[in-house]
Amino acid sequence: MIVLLTLFSLFVMSVHTLYAAATKKKILAYGDSLTAGYGLPYDQSFAAQLEKKLQAEGYAVTVINAGVSGETTSGGLSRINWTLQEKPDFVILEMGANDMLRGIDPALTRKNLDKMLAILQKRKIPVLLAGMKATTGLGKKYTAEFDAIYPALAKKYHTVYYPFFLKGVWDKADLRLPGNIHPNVQGVVVIVDNILPKVKDLLKQ
Repeated sequence: MIVLLTLFSLFVMSVHTLYAAATKKKILAYGDSLTAGYGLPYDQSFAAQLEKKLQAEGYAVTVINAGVSGETTSGGLSRINWTLQEKPDFVILEMGANDMLRGIDPALTRKNLDKMLAILQKRKIPVLLAGMKATTGLGKKYTAEFDAIYPALAKKYHTVYYPFFLKGVWDKADLRLPGNIHPNVQGVVVIVDNILPKVKDLLKQ
C-alpha cells in the first residue's frame, strides 16, 4: 500500500511538473549584445535577470535569450523567421544600437525594423519595442532621423513601447563595463527594473 501511494505521489508530481512547464508563457528577447549579455555570465544577462524577476513576482514565464552580439537590424531581419521557430508568446524587440554606432542610414534601420514588426504582427505575436537613441556626435540630422524611428513604428504597429533601453545606464560609468557602452551586472538590474512595468503591460495582451 505504501509503495502504491508513493508511486501515485510521484505520478502526480510528474504530471504537475509537465503541466507547469507546458503552461509557461515564452518571451523571446530578440536583440543584440545588450540583450545577449556581452561580457557577463550567461545567468546575469538581460533575459536571465528578467526571467528571475518575473518568476519571483509569480509570473509563469520563460525568457529566451535570442540576442546576438554585434547584430544589426539587417542581421536581425535575416534570422527572425528561423528564430521564431521557438514559438514565443511574446517578443521584446531590442535592435538598432549597432546600426547607429556604424552610422548606417536610419532609413535602412527603419525599413528593417518595420519588416520585423510586420512579420510579428502577421503571426499575431504581441511585441514590446525597446527604443534606442543616437549619440550626439553623429550630427543633428542623423540623430533626429534615428530617434524618430522607434516612436513612429510603435504607433504604426500599436506595440507596447519603451523609449530607451539604456535609460538610467547610458550616462553612468559605474553601471557599465570598463571602457564600454555595455551594462555591467548592476546595470542590467537597473534596465530590468526600469522596463519591468512595460513587460507586465506586454503580458496582459
